[in-house]
Amino acid sequence: MQTSQKPEEIRFESSLELLAKQVVEGFITGLHKSPFHGFSVEFAEHRLYNNGDSVKSIDWKLFAKTDKLFSKRYEEETNLRCQFVIDVSSSMYFPDDKYNKLTFAVQSTAALIYLLKRQRDAFGLSLFTNELKLNTPAKSTSVHQKFLFSQLEGVLNTSALNLQTDLPSSLHQIADLIHKRSLVVIFSDMLQTVNSSDRLDKLFAALQHLKFNKHEVVVFNVTDKGKELDFNFENRPYEFVDMETGTVLKAHTAKVKEAYLAQMADYRKNLSLKCAQYKIDMVDADINAGFNQILEAYLIKRQKMS
Repeated sequence: MQTSQKPEEIRFESSLELLAKQVVEGFITGLHKSPFHGFSVEFAEHRLYNNGDSVKSIDWKLFAKTDKLFSKRYEEETNLRCQFVIDVSSSMYFPDDKYNKLTFAVQSTAALIYLLKRQRDAFGLSLFTNELKLNTPAKSTSVHQKFLFSQLEGVLNTSALNLQTDLPSSLHQIADLIHKRSLVVIFSDMLQTVNSSDRLDKLFAALQHLKFNKHEVVVFNVTDKGKELDFNFENRPYEFVDMETGTVLKAHTAKVKEAYLAQMADYRKNLSLKCAQYKIDMVDADINAGFNQILEAYLIKRQKMS
């Protein structure tokens, strides 16, 4: 694997498609090729025509040049279908407008879409807040790829205030809309379920819905690790604002840090245990750790599904 590229090392002035290309090609040099051969849209090589081969596979242009019959041989389509699900609620805009959890999720998704297109796999996109905002079917065409990149560019150019999250409801809808077995990749900060066992139960009921429909699920738990998990703030009073509800809490960091860390650790332990129980992959995705963590986790899962 390549040395991880950090977000600040990527040329953010490039378009999302160029950024995705840069990330992926900087990460991996060789991509999977199926050992099987059959119908595909991507041509592989020629071989001598054998009696019994379909005449449809004959390269007639090459016959005109060589006066010999050759069949076109194709690489088999891998047929993975991947649905990307991105939380675009207000909490994903933390910590700031310049670079935040949503930016990281969108750029990671773009990189994965670029990788899937290279592998001739199909990809779809779902965006949600407290309701499903967008849901596209999974396709593998260049036109579809460009359409999804344009949708993701739109997300990056949109600001959102007080947009709350309802991940369980959106996942139930997505489960009903995906009609073929897929890998469902979720990008969310998973903060809606903190402080509520009822919400956590509803989330896993929705994830179970996906599993019941034979889908594989990977959850990228997107965080700013330093601030949200380690609570690295200066030792002084702060005014903390809930980005989804606008609720304001004034507190001195030294007085709340111990309780915050204990509660967050307990929540993450319960989340991890439930993911293990339901055989759902959950991957910590720190926005300051670069994109390789995402690409590596995807490729590991992709290999297991092959």
